[in-house]
Amino acid sequence: MRRASRTRRPIGSELLASWGQFVYRRRWIVLVLCVLSSGISLWLMRGGGRFDSTLVPRETESGQALHLMQRDLPARPLVFHLIFQHPTLPVSHPTVQAEISRTLAPLRDHPRVAAVRTAWDTASIDRERVSRDQRFTRVSVELRGYTSAVESMVFAAEGGEAYAELRPLVRSDVLAVVAQGALALHHDFTETTRRDVWRAEMVILPVVPVLLLLAFRSAMAAALPFGVGLLAVAGGLAGTMLLSRVSSVSIFATNVVTMVGLAVAVDYSLFIVSRFREEIRHRSVADALGRTLETAGVSIFFSGLTVALGLLGLYSLGLGNLGSIGLCGTLVVSFAVLYSLTFLPALLAVLGSRVDAWPVFRPARNRPARGFWRRLTVVVMAHPWKVLLPVVTVLVLLGAPFTRIRLGATDVGMLPPGAEARRGEEIVRNEFPGQETNRIAVVLDYGDRSPLTAPQIERLYDYSRRLAREPGVSRVDSFVTLDPAITLGQYQMLAVMPASAPPMIQGALMQTIGRHIAILVLHTPDAAGSDAAHALVRRIRAARTVGDARVLVTGHTAFDLDFTGLVRDHAPAAVAIIVAATCLVLFVLLGSFLLPLKAVIMNFLSISASYGALVWIFQDGHLARWLDFTPGPIESGTPLIMFCVTFGLSMDYGVLLLSRIREEYQERGDNALAVAVGLERTGRLITAAAAIMAAVFFGFAMADLVVIKAIGIGMGIAVVVDATIVRMLLVPATMRLLGRWNWWAPAPIARWHARIVR
Repeated sequence: MRRASRTRRPIGSELLASWGQFVYRRRWIVLVLCVLSSGISLWLMRGGGRFDSTLVPRETESGQALHLMQRDLPARPLVFHLIFQHPTLPVSHPTVQAEISRTLAPLRDHPRVAAVRTAWDTASIDRERVSRDQRFTRVSVELRGYTSAVESMVFAAEGGEAYAELRPLVRSDVLAVVAQGALALHHDFTETTRRDVWRAEMVILPVVPVLLLLAFRSAMAAALPFGVGLLAVAGGLAGTMLLSRVSSVSIFATNVVTMVGLAVAVDYSLFIVSRFREEIRHRSVADALGRTLETAGVSIFFSGLTVALGLLGLYSLGLGNLGSIGLCGTLVVSFAVLYSLTFLPALLAVLGSRVDAWPVFRPARNRPARGFWRRLTVVVMAHPWKVLLPVVTVLVLLGAPFTRIRLGATDVGMLPPGAEARRGEEIVRNEFPGQETNRIAVVLDYGDRSPLTAPQIERLYDYSRRLAREPGVSRVDSFVTLDPAITLGQYQMLAVMPASAPPMIQGALMQTIGRHIAILVLHTPDAAGSDAAHALVRRIRAARTVGDARVLVTGHTAFDLDFTGLVRDHAPAAVAIIVAATCLVLFVLLGSFLLPLKAVIMNFLSISASYGALVWIFQDGHLARWLDFTPGPIESGTPLIMFCVTFGLSMDYGVLLLSRIREEYQERGDNALAVAVGLERTGRLITAAAAIMAAVFFGFAMADLVVIKAIGIGMGIAVVVDATIVRMLLVPATMRLLGRWNWWAPAPIARWHARIVR
């Protein structure tokens, strides 16, 4: 068995110690550069870019089908719908029609509007635009200059600016007006996301300074981490905005950037300030700064590296714009590390011993050697098995609900019940039979052949009838279902000689038949994420061909299935990449073979407990009334986002604690004493850091979007479990059982480590 050398310093410690001396000498230059960079960040945050509610990955079947539709079908105006209702009168009443006409007047002459279509535009009433009981009518507004080859099967991203300008123009004191459609959904998701960030900030920003004051008992010391957190978030949001101008970025990226950036930056700064206050008591400012970066700085660098690697793992998997969350998260973590190692040390160099200025409570005094943390550690290490087995059992039981998780894609149910677009979708589903908002598009791909031949039209005709008989299908729209009175022979003749067809037939032909594809759109009353809709898509996909045409299915339900499958397929790779990278980073830092493996296992336990809570709360519906959400499947990307972020964040405390234990072990050579002293000296700090990080995450429980609420609560639970049960109980128990094996590494690996840390 080989034990790590007692004099060996962590890799990078000498470099960061020298960096600390450099920052001390050039502190004003560093401060000016950091202020300039923050000013640039604020400038870049202005304006906006393209944020998508959903982006269908090209490699999925639904993505391939959408690509074919975009390629072969002509452009059409983007449309949103307005639903009108009078409290007592039917929509056919002259008073109601007059008010509808007056309300729509601002749109009819607007330069952004191509057409406004109502039920009364023709001599006969368009019954599809009027509800069965005539309480509702649906008006379509076509936008000018915003075109898409196919009406969005998921959520429209283009045309959002026009919609945001036009929707406020439609107001009535007499009628209830509700917007509906893809544009309305995208707008509501975007605005709800922005409100969620604002609401969370209103909760978090007052709480974090209070927790910092309790931790430091000095207003000056408390202000430093808070300031670094704001700078890091500004940098992350600026990078997100810049990225959104050149590529598609998830609509949830800003929430994750704010959540992760503030939590990580405040935690890292907390570690730096705490260590500096400890060192300044018996060193000069320059030496204290160098020693701080040599110890806490190294821990922060490696901790940030593990978080960044986890988030980059999410980006590297090619999961549509879910990967953009990983990239934006990596940016904000990088800013957190950057400012923690530049701006903060420069401020500490300026302040020196004045870092404890403006005491708020009685200044913290050195705790007696046998304080709470020492006593707790001694008790745990005296009975390691009695602590280890019950704690592991409890964590496994907490994670048990995760075994029955149901995954689903983002849909209208994730909006709050009062959201206008959600109410619009519910009205259409309940009041307009046959106009269901869940549509499943079946694309027949003929390769390099034409669909407009008599045999192909016959197969398309028969196939459309088979689809219409499928359970759950209320209507099939296609070229061969325009009118029950038209026979197969007539459809074949119209397809061969389209120029002789009436204009309506020609228009339908252009919208449903492309150069090498044919489209059938199935309407179903089943919700997009329902089991019935999923089963329908699976049955359609079971027949892979129709004649010599390949069958592809797209639409929200198909995307739901494809994306969930993509996440399931890629999750093992993401986990493997993150675990391997984390183990490598921890080995380089600690020189131990077993401690990284132990840290990974403990992280899995804390994360599984948070996953179990996620299912229990959001899928099973416990606390639904208190948290104000509609229970349902967990959004497909949520567990993966949580894992990639939380796995790295959990290493914050692990790296800090193990680095300090390693320090003590190298000085004393006594494993039990090193664990006790290490936990004693970091216990209060880890508790404060975890409280701040948990407060940031739990602040997003106030969000209206269920997915953001779930991510915030899930990661908050993971942090609390990790910083309490894991760090207080499991770490000392396992390190006591392993003894000197904690610091063992196989001889070849130990020699390699010795070479790289020289």
